[in-house]
Amino acid sequence: MRKFQWFIVVILSVLGASSGLATGNSIQIKGSDTMVNLGQAWAEAYMGKHPDAFVAVTGGGSGTGIAALLSGTCDIAESSRSIKKEEINQAKAKGITPTEFIVGLDGLAVVVNPANPVSQLTIDQLADIFAGKIKNWKEVGGRDLSIVLLSREVNSGTHVYFKEHVLRKGDAKSTVEFAPEALLMSSSQAIADEISQNTGAIGYYGMGYVNQTQKAVAVAKDNAGPYYTPTLDNVVSGQYYISRPLIFYTNGQPQGALKDIIDFVFSPEGQQIVKDTDFVPVK
Repeated sequence: MRKFQWFIVVILSVLGASSGLATGNSIQIKGSDTMVNLGQAWAEAYMGKHPDAFVAVTGGGSGTGIAALLSGTCDIAESSRSIKKEEINQAKAKGITPTEFIVGLDGLAVVVNPANPVSQLTIDQLADIFAGKIKNWKEVGGRDLSIVLLSREVNSGTHVYFKEHVLRKGDAKSTVEFAPEALLMSSSQAIADEISQNTGAIGYYGMGYVNQTQKAVAVAKDNAGPYYTPTLDNVVSGQYYISRPLIFYTNGQPQGALKDIIDFVFSPEGQQIVKDTDFVPVK
């Protein structure tokens, strides 16, 4: 799979009388680091068809993107988690109506160094590892080596999803947190880089970031298995447990240029871009 840069800013200008867009029209997309390269690919392809458009794509995390939507500083928030209840309440207070579009799917890969002999883990083992209850790889069939925990920062949708669905196993009443010794990394790429150099490390990120310098472990719901890796087929079938939607949020139903680019995202070409960037299309 492709190795992605962790942060990309795209600014391109377009002329597109044929698209029906107003001259000088611009679209600001902000949010999920998991989705930033996907957003860039969409923007580049869209602007190739609409030379009048001006599209900017920035990362910063899902929370940052949703906050930008609520403050009116972006048109589309990219998010790898669903909007929170408190964020919806904040939106209502500002007269904003977050409108959700699921634009792709992602298998959340749990990754280790390829030299690590551990190739499969259960959800319970993952929860105990990231909560700090399991501290040595020998406790899960590996070498006598301390586990180095790598996590995304708290404003990351990936961080939130992993905590809710792995550490807390979907229990809304659970208060389990990441171990204090977990290293909070600024991006998925930063985790990937550390994993490739550290045989004791374990981390997680979207399946599109995995390459030959990291190994995605197979995951099972329990000891009975079966174990599945985050492949396109396993995510589509629902067999890979740690899968999630990739989401666009707009303020209300999109109109004009905003509707035009979202229509493009759902078009065959737009969904092929999802597949080409190692995520899972929804159409």
